[in-house]
This record gives sequence, structure tokens and C-alpha cells, in this order.
Amino acid sequence: MANASYPPSGGTRRATSVSLDEALLAGAKPLRINVSQAAEAGVGSAVAEKRAELWLERNREALESSNAYVEQHGLPLAGHRNF
Repeated sequence: MANASYPPSGGTRRATSVSLDEALLAGAKPLRINVSQAAEAGVGSAVAEKRAELWLERNREALESSNAYVEQHGLPLAGHRNF
């Protein structure tokens, strides 16, 4: 999920006000970092990370059940593996 592009490229943009540390902005300027793009990438990463966290939380019981089954019985098709 972390590789998912969020928001999808080409999306509608909306101006917003963001407060950032002065030293951070001062460091970005001589490096010619586009602060809007960097902020968008950071928010996109945070959204993807939170979505992955919530997915894991919602699916934790099923994952634990599946892992317990494999621990007890092994992989269902392990006899057919060629590696």
C-alpha cells in the first residue's frame, strides 16, 4: 500500500495554508526544493501509511487465524511446491 500513488497524479489542486518550521524552509530554498511538492509527497506518504495501519487493524483477526492454521497444519499446498 505504501507504493500506491495518493493522490492520483493529475488531481485537482486546492490552495491551503500550512505552517512549517522556518529552519526547514530556509534549508529547502537553496536546495531548490519545491515545498508544495515535498509537502504533498509527505502527506501522501502519511495517508498511505495510515491506510495500511487501518487495514492491518481491520484484518488482524483473519491474519492471526490464517497464521495459526499454518502453524498447526503447515501450508495447504506445500506438497506441490517445486522449491
